[in-house]
Amino acid sequence: MGSRSADKIKFRSFDDLFGEQEPKGGEKETAEDQVVRMALAELHPFKGHPFRVMEDEEMVEMAESVRQFGVLVPVIVRPDKGGGYEIIAGHRRKRASELAGCSDIPVIVRDLTDDESVIAMVDSNIQRLNILPSEKARAYRMKMEAMEHQGVKGGQHTAAVLGEASGESARTVHRYIRLTYLVPELLELVDQKRIPVVVGESLSFLKEGEQELVRDYVVQRNVFPSKGEAELLRVESGKGELSDEKVREILCRNGKALGITISAKRIRDYFPENYTKEEIEKVVYSLLDSWRAKGSG
Repeated sequence: MGSRSADKIKFRSFDDLFGEQEPKGGEKETAEDQVVRMALAELHPFKGHPFRVMEDEEMVEMAESVRQFGVLVPVIVRPDKGGGYEIIAGHRRKRASELAGCSDIPVIVRDLTDDESVIAMVDSNIQRLNILPSEKARAYRMKMEAMEHQGVKGGQHTAAVLGEASGESARTVHRYIRLTYLVPELLELVDQKRIPVVVGESLSFLKEGEQELVRDYVVQRNVFPSKGEAELLRVESGKGELSDEKVREILCRNGKALGITISAKRIRDYFPENYTKEEIEKVVYSLLDSWRAKGSG
């Protein structure tokens, strides 16, 4: 990792970075400004790259454009210590070139530190449309850590600087970064918009085992927590009292909405006197799960 202060890192504009402007009068083009063609086999993806390269309709269109016109904007790479070159910006262009049957691609080689590379990689992708919450979350976290390595104050200040570059508030940046602490299945539900980002943020403060309890309930019953319920789960977690039964109690909205009330006295008739409330609930839920598994009538 580089040890230079972040305020000393001077990235040129993207036009300069991609070599699309002519050198100013009297200036000589440096080796770093030169566009060269490089074999696709020499290029490796960025380590921990947070953005997915989807083989969707947009990729098909990009590949067709490459067949007709070639790659118009060079890929930015840096020398890879293990051999070849690591892609900083241009993963989708590389894949489109592969689909178009190309063997090489125009590139600009940059000699960047690890932290500089992360910052450049995130900045070159974060403004894209249709970025998933999980992609933005991982990208923000990677860039924040890189900026802090470079000497930025950290915390709220770093988030404010980071958000300014992408047009979002420091609060929004923190909210997305919290999503990286979700278990994979809950994060996937955020990507699917079945769990809102603000709800995912609250759930991210639960311990991993507690998140798994919520995941199991949500997946089995196709019931998703509201913001209020997620906050209540977080409060109970802070008390150290978020058990399986408590998760059921908080998330069992359907029964509440229907106004269903079961007489405790009548329920007691079915159980030995020494059964606790928790033991009774466990049996009842188990029987209901079995009933549903059989087709619920």
